[in-house]
Amino acid sequence: MEKRYEENAYVLDFLPHGKPGFRPTGRAGYRAGALIQCVGEEFFTVLEALVKETLMLKPGDRVYVGKNSREEVTYIIGRIGYEELTAAARAELPSVITKVVQNREKWFVNFFNTARAITPRMHALELVPGIGKKYMWQVINERQRKPFESFEDLQKRTELPNPVKLITKRVLEELEGDSKYRLFTRAQ
Repeated sequence: MEKRYEENAYVLDFLPHGKPGFRPTGRAGYRAGALIQCVGEEFFTVLEALVKETLMLKPGDRVYVGKNSREEVTYIIGRIGYEELTAAARAELPSVITKVVQNREKWFVNFFNTARAITPRMHALELVPGIGKKYMWQVINERQRKPFESFEDLQKRTELPNPVKLITKRVLEELEGDSKYRLFTRAQ
């Protein structure tokens, strides 16, 4: 299977002077300069990247981090863990994840339409904070009648409180390393 990478990411924090004590390891031609901490749009991969000189980015900016020619980013330093995020990046993370979830509504609604049992006693839907057996059965019964078309449709038909907020909470739990199962993120 071909390995897939993030194409776009959202800036969580812009560090114009890099991180204290940061030295790019053994690579010729790199400057320790401005860097960003960002989160990918597809797999919620948390990355650190060097930014092109003279460029100013702000939290929430969308940048291309794919394999082709990049406008804002010169080099992807690599993946980082939640604990390596700056305080500002951690503070920005919930609102950026919320934005991504809203932008990818179709994909997440499809998750509610297709989620399956993980073990004989646990359903993937139950891994979403706020969804217990009661909501799980409401979602399953309603989607059998007709697939959900939007977050609004999902909320109306199941009385599920704010799906965007629940998914955001789940993504944060996965990024913080608090979950055995991953629904929306990749393992470090």
